Amino acid sequence: MRSKAFGALAGAALLVTLTAGCGGGASADDSGTVTVTVGYQSRTINTVTAGTLLRSLGYFEEELRSRGERDGVTYKVKWQDYATGAPITAQMTAGKIDIGSMGDFPLLINAARGTQLNRPTRLVSVTGYNLAGGLNTVVTAPDSKLDSLTGLRGKKVSTSVGSAADGTLVRALQQAGLDPEKDIRKLNQQPAVGASALQAGSADALSQFVAWPGLLAFQGRAKALYDGAELNLPTFHGVTVRQDFAKKRPPVVEDFLRAQGRATEYLHAHPVAASESVAKATGLPAEVVHLYNGAQGIATFDTTLKPALIAALKKDVPVLRSAELVGDVDVDAFVDDSYLRRVYGSGYAKALAAGPPARRGGEVWLKAEDTTTAFATPAEVLRYVATHRDAVRTAYVPDASTGTLWFADRAVWVSDGDALRPYVTGSAARADVKAHPGARTVPYATALALARGAS
Repeated sequence: MRSKAFGALAGAALLVTLTAGCGGGASADDSGTVTVTVGYQSRTINTVTAGTLLRSLGYFEEELRSRGERDGVTYKVKWQDYATGAPITAQMTAGKIDIGSMGDFPLLINAARGTQLNRPTRLVSVTGYNLAGGLNTVVTAPDSKLDSLTGLRGKKVSTSVGSAADGTLVRALQQAGLDPEKDIRKLNQQPAVGASALQAGSADALSQFVAWPGLLAFQGRAKALYDGAELNLPTFHGVTVRQDFAKKRPPVVEDFLRAQGRATEYLHAHPVAASESVAKATGLPAEVVHLYNGAQGIATFDTTLKPALIAALKKDVPVLRSAELVGDVDVDAFVDDSYLRRVYGSGYAKALAAGPPARRGGEVWLKAEDTTTAFATPAEVLRYVATHRDAVRTAYVPDASTGTLWFADRAVWVSDGDALRPYVTGSAARADVKAHPGARTVPYATALALARGAS
């Protein structure tokens, strides 16, 4: 099955290349206008600084307009939106997309296809990352009796083969003592198809990347079975460019990275406004966007190519190779931070060494407010919500073990004396109860009442 999948993907990419010929992006038309084509995934919301948010802010167009005025060239940006990274890779290897953004596993496939088809690509920046792996989650139906990964034996699990979420599923199953090839029935589906399959009961679980798990949980259509952060292995999305394009127009690559940096700064300075902007563009609830992209969100936005992320990328290669989706990938050759270093100048080393911001105990977003309120502990979040119920739009708390942010009303709460601890998954909460005699899991309403009573 895997070799057939590999052949189909490679064949599709080759077919696009043959039918496209040698034409494509970043070429000047008869009027002298140079069109730069950017492929992005609007609903994969930890790529927004290189896609959805960047597009809405117009920063790349601004940078190119300034360059055009200096160089006497007219630049035009063409944005192409896709559901996953695979079609972006196909279009890049066909010479039809110049710059693209996608997750870590698709990035490796991008590198492999580029080498295979003699259209090499290069990883030039990062969009959003999570050092523990919390961007990927396995979910089940709200009324499912499944309570751990071991319960997936013999079950149907939907994922997108070759995606970061698929990689999380494979690793998690292996850690649980299951063979991901033999012990489950894997359904290779696009995220939206998998979400529908879960709701219809034709899939028992769904392993997907941001923002699908959070969206389904927010809508009450799923509950978390496994938090990807339990792997404690970094996952990220990044920006890849065609090498021939980058060599021909290096200033344009630098303009893109400069614009991406500006979009990142905007997201940090205006997290709620950024979440609302992305929500408007994608149709996603702003509450879900903010779960991942907010000030305490699951994703950290930083363009630098951090050693920990590159090391994790190298660890991903054997997983994809065992699935026969890639052969050997020279990660060091694929990664090229030279453009980003020129953009940053002397500040690159400091930015490269910076880690994620310190996480707090959660935050509350009130209705009709354009800011959120941060709290030191999840218990403080509960006490605030309990006394402002009608005014609260949504509340977020970090998992007591992994730190993954989650919706307070979707978390599994553990009451232990005066302590109240939230978890993304029921299995994590049960492990806490087992380790602390006298502790018990409680419904959200009970947790609110206990928190209010303790105030």
